[in-house]
Amino acid sequence: MRVLYLLNVSNAGRLSADSGFTFADLLAPALADAGAEVTVASPVAVGDARVRFAPTVSPSTKYRARFDPGMDALVTLMRDRRPEVVVANQIEAAPAIRAALLEAGVDAAIAGYCHYLPFSFTDSGALELDPAMNDRGLGRSVLLAFAAGLAACARVLVHSSTAASWTTAAAARTGVDLGDKLHIVPAPRDVRLVRDPAAITPPEGRATGIYNHRLYRHYGTARFTRLARRLVADAPVRLTVMDLLGTRSPERIRLDPSPERHLEELATTDGVTIASDRGDRVRYRNLLAGAHFGIAPFRPGCPWSMSVIDCQAMGLPVIGPRTGWLSEHIDNELLFNTDEQAIQIAQRLTTDAEFYLVHAKRAHASTADLTPAAVAARYLEAIK
Repeated sequence: MRVLYLLNVSNAGRLSADSGFTFADLLAPALADAGAEVTVASPVAVGDARVRFAPTVSPSTKYRARFDPGMDALVTLMRDRRPEVVVANQIEAAPAIRAALLEAGVDAAIAGYCHYLPFSFTDSGALELDPAMNDRGLGRSVLLAFAAGLAACARVLVHSSTAASWTTAAAARTGVDLGDKLHIVPAPRDVRLVRDPAAITPPEGRATGIYNHRLYRHYGTARFTRLARRLVADAPVRLTVMDLLGTRSPERIRLDPSPERHLEELATTDGVTIASDRGDRVRYRNLLAGAHFGIAPFRPGCPWSMSVIDCQAMGLPVIGPRTGWLSEHIDNELLFNTDEQAIQIAQRLTTDAEFYLVHAKRAHASTADLTPAAVAARYLEAIK
């Protein structure tokens, strides 16, 4: 099977913070191991020589990635690579991809991977647009472009049952019948971030929690900041907060200055240490290994989190709000609705060694089926 994997890299200057690139870098070699001929069309090549590379230009903004797919370049790419399956990791680009295939005279199926959902649903079933995609009211247009992308795909892949439910509901509300297109294929865990739970020891006296998520406003960083102050004041806990994005371009800051503002606020909070892996995966592993538990993001529309999986694969229990995919994936004893409940869970992880070790093992076990080989097998089954 000839697979053309179209990848939009949103953080080319800090690849370690780009979950889509990490996903491709882990999955593409595993697809090659399974016998597929894989070409990744991306601004950056993945790190396996068996995976062919077709260089593309990274869109300068998140909206260009959705509304300016570059038809001329797509037609040329299709004629050159002549794929049997095209994987669209930017769902909104799928109609343009189908048109490019038509113009190029190439008969290929389009498999869309819903790496990012520009919407979520509340517990009462109300659809909410993602504020990160709603600058000056663009959210509705992004939603409709997403729906058009679903309609253009022969296969639609999502990370989780939560994502499947939300995607199905959004498709129905926009008049798109997914039929039997939809498949759940979770992302692989990073093989470099796996630790034997037998090597894990419980905290003694004080625990270190790690928050390894982007500090955008729409990730719920303001709520995390409030919880961080309570945790370091009311529990025997210190926190490490990762600066994943580093120095961003003026254009990205102009669209959303919230990461810089939140970082400055957290940096002045007693008991909170700001850390950076500087794009080094070994350094990132060491930061995780130096922590005792992780904290999930407070993003309402969370269909999956690479950073949560990173912690769990290292055997770190992750505490998180009872919402979205987090409710589906994280052990019920580690979920909370209020800051008071979060503090109680953190205190128990710190002071109850048996409770800690049980959840360290459960965290690691929850990622056991996410090896690149296992995910690649599910991926190929879904797109064939």
